[in-house]
Amino acid sequence: MSTAAPPLLQVRRDGPALVATLQRAPVNAINAELLDELDAVLDLAEADDGISVLHLRSALKVFCAGADLELIRESTATPQGRNRMVAIVQDMQRVFARLENAPCVTLAELGGACVGGGFEMALACDWRIAANEARIGLPEAGLGLLAAGGGTQRLTALVGAGIARRLILGAETLDGAEALRLGLVQWALPRAELPAAAAALAQRCAAIPRTTLAENKRCIALAGATRGDGYAAEIAATRRLYENPETRRRVAAFLDKAAPPAQERA
Repeated sequence: MSTAAPPLLQVRRDGPALVATLQRAPVNAINAELLDELDAVLDLAEADDGISVLHLRSALKVFCAGADLELIRESTATPQGRNRMVAIVQDMQRVFARLENAPCVTLAELGGACVGGGFEMALACDWRIAANEARIGLPEAGLGLLAAGGGTQRLTALVGAGIARRLILGAETLDGAEALRLGLVQWALPRAELPAAAAALAQRCAAIPRTTLAENKRCIALAGATRGDGYAAEIAATRRLYENPETRRRVAAFLDKAAPPAQERA
């Protein structure tokens, strides 16, 4: 008798906070199923006027290490695989836009590695609180790719073109303390203190009406609403890069290093 697979996000209500805990072992890699579950969490948050904050966190040592390695492997193998990867990235853009525009405060608690698509998810949140020990960044350029889930757009809007060029073009990752200094996160503190601090931030929203939060978020968004079609440009560039032989070589080399030893796969 088969049993249903456990959810990839564990969801619970904590007063005015909806807490969604990523639990897709080993690194919360992003795939279609995880995006579907995040979509469902956003449905819950949008439908309940009593929710003032959506708190994203992880049950694992990492927050999210980006796209699923099998998806990346398939994306370099065949045109069909490349089309599937582009479709996943388009879905990331859609879901992360929902996260950005949610009518409640969105909080990402970054206790460990938060890179690639994982950091793109966090960038779509209003608040980011990180452990000093976390690793944060968009290192896709090192694989011949780019952060196409909205990463090039949101990071540039957040910290300016100069810092964005440093981090994206240099495929650089930072610890939480340096991420705070450069403005990638709003708070950073020792990992042992992170869960309590994140929960306290979530509860801070309890005293503020959700409608007030939503109206303030809408006005803040309008202040930076001069974006062009950079999100569409991310998708177009991703299609071109997956056709590039050097990108495929770099991705293959990365996957070879990332694969576990044979005895661990048995």
